Amino acid sequence: MSEVKVNKISPRTNCGTTQLGDAGDTITVTGDLKSNSLKSASGSTITLGQSGDTIQLGCGASQTGFGRTGTVDWDTTAKTASFTAVSGNGYFVNTTSGSITVTLPAGSAGSIVSLKDYANTWQTNNVTVTPNGTDKIDGVNANAVLNTEDQSVTLVYVDSTKGWRAVQDSTSNVTGAAYIAATGGTVTCCGDYKIHTFTSPGTFCVTAGSGPLAVVDYLVVAGGGGGGGVARAGGGGGGGYRESSGASSGSYSVSPLGACVSALPVTVTAYSITVGAGGAGQPPAGNGAGSQGGNSIFSTITSAGGGGGRDDDSPKPGNPSTNGGSGGGSGGGANVLNIGGDGNTPPVSPPQGNAGGSATISDGQGNQGAGGGGATQEGFSNASAPTSGHGGAGATSSINATPTTRAGGGGASAVPGRSAGPGGSGGGGPGGPTTGAGTAGTANTGGGAGGGGGGTGATGGSGIVIIRYKYQ
Repeated sequence: MSEVKVNKISPRTNCGTTQLGDAGDTITVTGDLKSNSLKSASGSTITLGQSGDTIQLGCGASQTGFGRTGTVDWDTTAKTASFTAVSGNGYFVNTTSGSITVTLPAGSAGSIVSLKDYANTWQTNNVTVTPNGTDKIDGVNANAVLNTEDQSVTLVYVDSTKGWRAVQDSTSNVTGAAYIAATGGTVTCCGDYKIHTFTSPGTFCVTAGSGPLAVVDYLVVAGGGGGGGVARAGGGGGGGYRESSGASSGSYSVSPLGACVSALPVTVTAYSITVGAGGAGQPPAGNGAGSQGGNSIFSTITSAGGGGGRDDDSPKPGNPSTNGGSGGGSGGGANVLNIGGDGNTPPVSPPQGNAGGSATISDGQGNQGAGGGGATQEGFSNASAPTSGHGGAGATSSINATPTTRAGGGGASAVPGRSAGPGGSGGGGPGGPTTGAGTAGTANTGGGAGGGGGGTGATGGSGIVIIRYKYQ
C-alpha cells in the first residue's frame, strides 16, 4: 500500500480518463484536482474528502447523478397559471385569480415535487394535480384536487404500482409573529394584556406587531342622542355599540353583541381615533328633536351616534330624523301615534342598537313621550304605566377588566298624571319634570339624554373607544 500526494491532477492528453493510484492506495490531493473522470480501481466506491470536510461545487457548476435527499429547490416566483412541474422543484401556487392545474413530470423512482398555497386561497380556487400519461397518484391514474386553505404537499414517485405518493401534507401555517407595542390614550394593564382607553379623540400608534399576535379586541361606543324638549318629550337614543368577542385578549365577558365577532388585525401604523360627542338637546321653540350624537371610529369600525328624542306632537314637517345607533324616543301628543326613530342605522351585523319607543294615542291625561332605544333593548312607551317611557337597556363588557354597562337610552319627560321615565342602564338620563329639563346622558358611556318637560333638552353622553391586546 502506498500514499500518493499531488498538487494538481489533469487528464492525460487525448484521453478522457484519469486514474488515481492502485487498489489499496490512499490519494491525498493538496491542490487543484482536474479530471474528466474519477473511477474506482477496485470495488464500486469512491470517497471524496474525510470526516469534517466539505465537498463544494465551483461557482456556476451543477451536479447530476447524486440523487436527492427528500428536499426540493423552491421556485420563489409564484405560479399564477397552469404549468408542468419539474422533478426536484417546489412551487408556490397562487390561485387568487382562479383555479390552476399542475401537471406532474413523467415519473421515475425518486422524482419529487412540492406545492404550497401561496395566498391561502386553495379552498376557494382549487389546484388540480394531473399525472403524466399513465402514471398514477397513490395507485390511481386520475387527478387529485388540493382544496384546503394554506395547504402544502410533497409528492415522491415510488414505482409504477403506486406512482406518486404524498410524503408530507400540511395545513398548518408557520408564520412569524411579534407582540404588539403601541401608544395612545390612557394605558392600563391586566395580566399579559394592555388596554388603551380613549375618552376623547386621539391616535392609537402601533410601533410593533406581526403575524397572529397582531390583533386587537375593541369596544367602540358612539355619542348618545340629545333629549327632546318643550313638552312631553322623548328620550335620546344610546350611541351605537360595537365590540369584538374578547377571545384574542383574555376571553373577558362581553355582551351578546360581541359573540363570535373577530378581533381586528393591525399593522405598524397610526390609527386615528374618533370619540363621538353627545348630541345637543332640543333648544326652546326649536325644530322638534334633539341632535344625533357623534360617531365613534377605530380602524374599520364605525359606531353611529344615537338619535335625538322628539318633542310633543312630533313628527312635524321638516323635523330631523331620530334614527341612529339606537333610535330616539318619540314625543307625545294629543290623539296622535308618533313613531320612534330606527336603530342600527346605518345597518351593521351584529346590530349596534335598537329603535326608540313610539308614543301612543292620548288617554285623556296627556300623551307621554317614549324612551330612547338602548344597545340591547328598544325604548318603551309605557302608555298605561304611572311613568312615561323608559329608556332601553345598554350592553355590558369587561374589556377594561371592570364590568361596565354603556349605551342606554334616555327616559321620556313627565306629563300630568305620570312621572318621568327612567333612563336605561348604561348611562341613559332620566326624563325631566313637566316644566323642567331632562338629565344628560353619562359622559363616556354613550347614554341617551332624558327628554325635558319644558325648555331646552338635555345633552347625550359622549362615547368611548377601548382597545385591548396581548403584549407579552
